[in-house]
Amino acid sequence: MRVTVFTEPHRGADYEDQLRFAQAVEAGGFDGFFRADHYQSMGDAGLPGPTDAWLTLAALARETSRIRLGTLVTSATFRLPGPLAVMVAQVDRMSGGRVELGIGAGWYEREHTSYGIPFPAVGERFDRLAEQLEIITGLWRTPAGQTYSHAGDHYRLVDAPALPKPVQVPGPPVIVGGRGPKRTPELAARYADEFNMPFKSVEETAAAYERVREACDRTGRAESGRAPLVLSAGVVVAIGRTDAEARHRAAPLHVKSALPPEDPVVGSPAQLVDRLGEFAAIGATRVHLRLIDFSDLDHLELIAAEVLPQLDGIR
Repeated sequence: MRVTVFTEPHRGADYEDQLRFAQAVEAGGFDGFFRADHYQSMGDAGLPGPTDAWLTLAALARETSRIRLGTLVTSATFRLPGPLAVMVAQVDRMSGGRVELGIGAGWYEREHTSYGIPFPAVGERFDRLAEQLEIITGLWRTPAGQTYSHAGDHYRLVDAPALPKPVQVPGPPVIVGGRGPKRTPELAARYADEFNMPFKSVEETAAAYERVREACDRTGRAESGRAPLVLSAGVVVAIGRTDAEARHRAAPLHVKSALPPEDPVVGSPAQLVDRLGEFAAIGATRVHLRLIDFSDLDHLELIAAEVLPQLDGIR
């Protein structure tokens, strides 16, 4: 079981907060540091304000040496696919090949309105996401010295040089995830390296995994020679050495938010180990633990000391 830490800087974190946390993640033995790609908090305004995900990851690429770095998830509404492919490839080179691109259709209308970002209807957003996945992976896979073109309903590329090339071949791993029952599994089966079910119960996650397995069968993923999808789960975590400590860490989970209902682990390290074992039993080989407070390095250290060592036996 690989374990990354997932953070939400839009709740209130500047670059220095994220750097301190990412370096603690690396020192603690976690697999990676991932961050949300949002320009606005879902509740009260998070101070000091938003930080751009890929600008932040580029800096962290130069200040870490081992951990994986990525987004959960970049919104397809935020950036054009050609420049995004260039951006991610460049950060991959800056990191020595440690970057992953989590990408989704976008959902939080308020941040689009606040910053003047177009927010089409949901059907068009998924159409754009599908084209972006086709374009980004196509650019990365184009051999050096050749060009890439695409003529779609929303994007048109003509003789793109498809540069720079990322370190990872054929490109950084792509993560597609979410609760959608139809288009999300299909897009994951066709384009992704990992399918992620974020912050839901084991039962709901198992149902999502079954849908994506069926989509892989329909699209002939195995017959095409592509590797099986990595199945991952997002887990909201608030644990402590005592019940009072866990409840204190869970307090932000009760603040009103635009996020859908979640299934957090609130309690002891042993409870988190048990939950990760349940996810492993349904096929998850990776988990992304969502930690809320960037200043609470003790929370991170507790998981590193009392949870990670117990995961070697989880299969």
